[in-house]
Amino acid sequence: MTLKNRGLIGAFALVVVALALVAAGCGGGDNGGATATETAATGGGSVEALPSSSCTAIEYGGEGQPDVLLASDFPLQGSSRTQTVQIVEAIRYLLEQANWQAGDLKVGFQSCDDSTAQAGKWDSGKCSTNAQAYAANEKVLGVIGTFNSGCAAIEIPVLNQAPGGGVAMISPANTYVCLTEGGPGCDKTEPDKYYPSGSRNYARVVAHDAYQGAAVAEFAQEQGVTSVYILNDKEAYGLGVATNFKNAAEHLGIKIAGFEAWDPKASSYEALFNKIKGSGADGVFLGGLIDENGAQVIKDKAAVLGPNDGAVKLFVPDGFTTQQTIDEAGPASAGMFMSVAGVPIDEFVGKGAEFATAFKAEKLGGKAIDPYAIYGAQAAEVMINAFAASDGTRAGVIKQMFAAKVTDSYLGSFGINENGDPSGAEGAVVGFTIYVATDKLKTVKTISPKPENVEAARG
Repeated sequence: MTLKNRGLIGAFALVVVALALVAAGCGGGDNGGATATETAATGGGSVEALPSSSCTAIEYGGEGQPDVLLASDFPLQGSSRTQTVQIVEAIRYLLEQANWQAGDLKVGFQSCDDSTAQAGKWDSGKCSTNAQAYAANEKVLGVIGTFNSGCAAIEIPVLNQAPGGGVAMISPANTYVCLTEGGPGCDKTEPDKYYPSGSRNYARVVAHDAYQGAAVAEFAQEQGVTSVYILNDKEAYGLGVATNFKNAAEHLGIKIAGFEAWDPKASSYEALFNKIKGSGADGVFLGGLIDENGAQVIKDKAAVLGPNDGAVKLFVPDGFTTQQTIDEAGPASAGMFMSVAGVPIDEFVGKGAEFATAFKAEKLGGKAIDPYAIYGAQAAEVMINAFAASDGTRAGVIKQMFAAKVTDSYLGSFGINENGDPSGAEGAVVGFTIYVATDKLKTVKTISPKPENVEAARG
């Protein structure tokens, strides 16, 4: 799995532009942008399709024509594709099981891409354009996404001010703390700047990075690390999770030998790792994304500081935790420890385990299921149930999303608190898996961090 975010200052500037466009009634750009009016052959009626420049045609397998639209918003190009494609397929799977019906509403679906081939990951311009399209299309009652927190930072405010009381948005993957709560480590304008209407429209089914930072710090201490050098990729997610890890590590008595950023455009990091070598650190933490030249960072770490299971251990968060990291970094990745929200597939129980077995057989042809597919299914269930319990309005869906009481479902049992975070959760929702890199991701252990360490990680 990977996670995902980008610098929020530039992102928020785009939000301002996006909001201006929405306020002006503008649906998008030229060449079939957000003003596209085509209707899918299987859809139709009064439901207008989202733009084909970003989205599939309307998908609908029920009787008659769809009444409303549910959209997903994920990067479907680049290193995250393996995971995001499975999330989208999980959403389709639940809609099929529900016969494309949520209460009295017939639900059409469109999968939208927030990435570009050039970037090979999420793109701020695509996130902005997509959000405008969702807001402008009155039939869109909910969005499942995003994968990257930086993209969420662009889309949430646009959807928050959409006509009809805003558009509900739920993510199976965003972990940037400041999307939902403020405090140390957050800009003083966060999270309020994401909710200009004064009301919340965003939720997630995954624990934020204070949990991840605490879990990795606890594990690093178990591995005998006494001094750690922390790097980040300058993006919101990378800096955020690096800061959360730093706070928790300090709380546990681990010395912070250094804290700085790597330049994603650099061709070599050997000088940086020679500097780290001189610090005497016996651990390195990389806060960021594999997409930000992460493979080269890993290669140069091994070249200068030796193998990851040697004198200087390497720890990375879920922005790196994907098979793609191992494939791109090659032998240099061996022995690195990789964390990700959730528990391994073989530790899901009940409905989660049943889903994994059925989904793997029916939709993946027996290929390995990524745990994020299960998080995608959980987000879809919450959203579909909110559609069903609502009065058919955008505001009604938001109200029901926040009223969700999930019992013995894919991720266990939890609610959604007033901030939009899981509450009263145990197990898969707040657990983190630590993998070690071999030729694949090999499970080491699952950690549910201690509450006092999570509080320390917050800062």
